[in-house]
Amino acid sequence: MKLPNAAEMRGLDLAAINDYHIPGIVLMENAGLGTVLMMEEEIGSAANTFALIFIGPGNNGGDGLVIGRHLHQRGCLPIFFFLCDPDKLTGDAAANMAIVQKLRLPFHIIDSETRVQAIPVLYKQFVGRGKPCYCIFDSIFGTGLSRPAEKHFAAIIDFINNSDLLWGIPIVSVDIPSGIDTDNGKVLGACIHADFTATYGCPKPGHILHHGPENTGKLRVIDIGIPPEVIQEASIATELLDTDTASALAANLNRKDNVHKGSTGHLGVLAGSTGKSGAAILAVKGALRSGVGLVSLFTPTQLNSIFETVLVEAMTVPLPSSKNFLAKDDHDMITEGLQGKRAVLLGPGSGTAPATAELFLTLYHNLALPMVLDADALNILAQNKKTLRKPAGARIFTPHPGEMARLLNCSVDDVQENRMQATQESCRIYSQGRDDCVMILKGAGTIITTSQNQTAINTSGNPGMATGGMGDVLSGIIGGLLCQGLSCRDAASVAVFLHGMAGDYLYRQRGFGYTATELAERLPQCMNTLLQSKDSPAAEG
Repeated sequence: MKLPNAAEMRGLDLAAINDYHIPGIVLMENAGLGTVLMMEEEIGSAANTFALIFIGPGNNGGDGLVIGRHLHQRGCLPIFFFLCDPDKLTGDAAANMAIVQKLRLPFHIIDSETRVQAIPVLYKQFVGRGKPCYCIFDSIFGTGLSRPAEKHFAAIIDFINNSDLLWGIPIVSVDIPSGIDTDNGKVLGACIHADFTATYGCPKPGHILHHGPENTGKLRVIDIGIPPEVIQEASIATELLDTDTASALAANLNRKDNVHKGSTGHLGVLAGSTGKSGAAILAVKGALRSGVGLVSLFTPTQLNSIFETVLVEAMTVPLPSSKNFLAKDDHDMITEGLQGKRAVLLGPGSGTAPATAELFLTLYHNLALPMVLDADALNILAQNKKTLRKPAGARIFTPHPGEMARLLNCSVDDVQENRMQATQESCRIYSQGRDDCVMILKGAGTIITTSQNQTAINTSGNPGMATGGMGDVLSGIIGGLLCQGLSCRDAASVAVFLHGMAGDYLYRQRGFGYTATELAERLPQCMNTLLQSKDSPAAEG
């Protein structure tokens, strides 16, 4: 599903209006009616209730007027609060205002902070008539907001969020919670804390990034009649990585009856050092649970007994010159051992000893095999950024925010404040002109960007995954899917979604406190669900 920013969404609306001759007022009508139908599905009939609808300037306010009209049709009394001069509404919003006036529906003008103080008095009068409040509709600001809410707008937002009088009444935002930046999810001064958001045509980055998820509530995408051809023809580089998208990308993983371990790929893993053997173990488990046919772990000699004991389904290749950590002296043995492998994973628990760094940089620059770089492999790249050359093959980079900060030589706060920009910029820098590289910035709303400027924002995952070893499992899944024939982009996307999907199952069952090992064990069931159904968000037992 495409994820247009504010400018791109305006382009979709204009294309529907100008190229397909669909009047804007029809789109607005569909938006308002769709919102009312959504709320009837969510909380039931609006009959014999009243609703508060806060109207701002522009088409978002026009959507609110349509919502009010359709509530009126259903026996609900809409009460409009205009935060702007209704006589200054234009276009489709003005046309709907004329209908509201003809219907003599009640409205109040709240154009100052002093007038905001009158709302509690008015609300008590409405309640005193014996009908309950159905919903509060936030039609204040739409997707075009670019500056902080101030004065009476900020006071209204505070009232909606915090008034004891409104406690327990569903808050419904129209398109996006007022005060959220559509393009990045940042709060512009203050924002509505919605229980539901009805967004029109497509979801937006602001619903998924930064503070968007915690303020959007339950997100529903309303079809307002923009032809699918408009969306297909638009140059929208960002998409939402949801169940349907991941299922479609994973379709090539379905297997024929005569498949065997040789046809499902062989992954090479270079990982582990003294004190960090667990990272290598988790990476291998992630790969095995992704369905890869074979895994060979190239290991420091002194750690080999640990790996042979724990990883009974994997093969190990003990390296004679690598005692406690991987070393350049074993380069020839490693490159020979990687013959016949479909991909290689570098970095989990490897450490950054000079001999390890020399080995990894040599492989990075000269090995054409598709390569996943995680953890200390990324730290080695960051330490040697000035001398890096174009990699010899496809590369998938998997930094968390701290590693990304080192890759870009900036602070973690800088990364987190501009996650999409950081992912895209780092992909450009480290791909060095290759068109088959992928950068993954892990975290809430993991971002996946390709060197062909395609970006996806993940929807799976939860706070319970904030524990050690999760990234190691993810890197193994990516490597395993590469070996099973997925492209770098598809392997990264399916792995990220599947990883979060398994975490979501555990979070629903237990809350936080589950481990990376437990998540890895859940992967086959989730993969099965992903391949069988586009409708199920996670495996169910």
